[in-house]
Amino acid sequence: MMYKKNFFLSFALLCLVSLSPVYPAIAQSSAQPDTTSGDIEPSAGYSRAEQIISFILEKLHYREFSFNDSLSSEIFERYLKTLDYNKTYFLESDVRAFATHRLALDDDLRAGRLDAAYEIFNVYKDRVRQRIKWAQARIDERFDFTLDERYEYKREDMKWAATETELNEVWRKLLKNQALELKLSGKQPSEIAKILKDRLANQQRRIEQYNVEDVFRLFMNSVTASIDPHTNYFSPMDSDNFKINMSLSFEGIGARLQSENEYTMVYEIIPGGPAFKAKQLAKGDKIIGVGQGENGEIQDVIGWRLDDVVKLIRGPKGTIVKLQIIPAVGGPDAPSKVIKILRGKVKLEEQAAKKRVLSLNHNGKNYKIGVIDIPAFYLDFEAYHNGDPNYKSTSRDVERLISELKQEKVDGIIIDLRNNGGGSLEEAIKVTGLFIPYGPVVQVRRSDGAVDVNSDDDPDVAYDGPLGVLINRYSASASEIFAGAIQDYKRGLIIGEQSYGKGTVQNLLDLNSYIRFGDQRFGQIKLTIAKFYRITGASTQRKGVIPDLQMPSPIDPEDAGEDTEPSALPWDVIQAADYKLSQKINGQVVSKLIKTHNERLKTEPQLKAYIEEIEKIKENEDKNYVSLKESTRKKERDEIEQIRKKIKDLMSKSPENASDKKPDSQSEDAEETVQASEEEDILLNESGEILADFIRFQR
Repeated sequence: MMYKKNFFLSFALLCLVSLSPVYPAIAQSSAQPDTTSGDIEPSAGYSRAEQIISFILEKLHYREFSFNDSLSSEIFERYLKTLDYNKTYFLESDVRAFATHRLALDDDLRAGRLDAAYEIFNVYKDRVRQRIKWAQARIDERFDFTLDERYEYKREDMKWAATETELNEVWRKLLKNQALELKLSGKQPSEIAKILKDRLANQQRRIEQYNVEDVFRLFMNSVTASIDPHTNYFSPMDSDNFKINMSLSFEGIGARLQSENEYTMVYEIIPGGPAFKAKQLAKGDKIIGVGQGENGEIQDVIGWRLDDVVKLIRGPKGTIVKLQIIPAVGGPDAPSKVIKILRGKVKLEEQAAKKRVLSLNHNGKNYKIGVIDIPAFYLDFEAYHNGDPNYKSTSRDVERLISELKQEKVDGIIIDLRNNGGGSLEEAIKVTGLFIPYGPVVQVRRSDGAVDVNSDDDPDVAYDGPLGVLINRYSASASEIFAGAIQDYKRGLIIGEQSYGKGTVQNLLDLNSYIRFGDQRFGQIKLTIAKFYRITGASTQRKGVIPDLQMPSPIDPEDAGEDTEPSALPWDVIQAADYKLSQKINGQVVSKLIKTHNERLKTEPQLKAYIEEIEKIKENEDKNYVSLKESTRKKERDEIEQIRKKIKDLMSKSPENASDKKPDSQSEDAEETVQASEEEDILLNESGEILADFIRFQR
């Protein structure tokens, strides 16, 4: 039975992968911050909201569960981790004192008691103040960078500090590490001291700005995340931000940010936005400084509140913002760099699929491989509902691009879904239909156990030639539905990395429809209501899509992906749908492709250098510490930079692979963007080689 279209239209945008409860803070909270030294106390309105949220979660969430002692313990641990992820504030004695609440939070939730959550937060607030005071007294001390010391920065799995003395030593090394980072970036001793003082002052200001709403949001998201990583509580401010995000009309750089420890981290690059087009910012990058215009001074933002950082980054369209970042690839010791991004609006047309052609000299023969880059599965809902015959959608654009590539007589086509976080489910189904005659594409199982099969009913096929689909660890949701269907029908080769594994569906509930408490607003709950399944019956949850041909990757699957979330819903299997294989891909051919691909990994200079870089990066990231000895630290950084330079030199000198440099786009700067990315896109070139091999083996 077809899943009802009006239901899809209601949640299609929500299928944009939400890898964590993070949205850019672009408005101040309406509640007043607590700027006194006193404790923050829960309000009666939030007590009532706690009861309602708990009831909604138990009754409406896809996962069948009840609040009990086991879940209470999980919430307790997650709340402590939310407040003190790196175990640099609480002492072991504090955590022991909190233990009386470990098995009581489930009862508190039902009763609307928030005392424990606020009690723990108030202790945290005091500990932050104490740490800042201790650090401020030692900023002017000179650090000896010739000593062979190291700072263990991954402390989440370590024990809580037993004594003040032990915690003081952690903080001494933390400050020394920050000072060394600044020294290696060229800062003088006087500048280093000033920057560290400013960071501590910002931390002090941030902790004093917390209010009753902030604490409630922190605690309730600890509750929701213990049930499922995509079920979140949105405060009124978060709800407003979410609506702005979904409209894709805000001005800025087009990136969603989150706070992690004292850093502002890039959580998602929005397709079609300025950061997406600039190709200089990536998921996981840490923003440590912000400057305005070409010549504006970089302002250090470590320790700032997220909303204050976002205020600096946002600005009028057409203006430049400078960001000092620590790249995610390279580990915590990666050298920082400054990038410039021209602010603008995120527009639907700039998310549009684009094409290019790779010209390959493969085994003495020339091949033309068409590439269609789909950054998201989009649909202009407003134009569609208004009956506009020219409404934009992924399926329409991809069908047009296929037609153009066929006119250019390409030998094969690659669909590039790297970093595509999802989008409209209907569009993912329609795009799949461009490559298969007809049949089921995805199954959706609701919380009541009912399963709906969603099919492509159009027998027409836009392209039936050699097909590859390129995915990476950040391809998720609707991307996984498309890639999974192409693989299950044996219609094309899946190339790249294991995808993210987000196989759940969310919907929004407005809490203000359930709670009346004066003029107080309570925000929304984003709730998991269903799961996706492939036509084979296997869930996309946790496991995602496993490629036919694996590419080397700097991303460790244990560090990113749905299966890294402890509360993620399980992978499971339901009954397979009724479908007919295309039989364009067979196991023998795939085995030959794997063999030739592995040979290139060992012999091609670009690929060898790329793998060398990955191995060095992973070696650094596998360590849970960094050296505090200046000579050692500098040597490690130089080694990574030398490898990266080697790759760039090899790519710029490579005469074999080229593009016709004719992207399909309506934006003036699209051609420049595509050209800039192609020079270093080793994986796309190798995907072209794989598809050329496939064509050769088929003849």
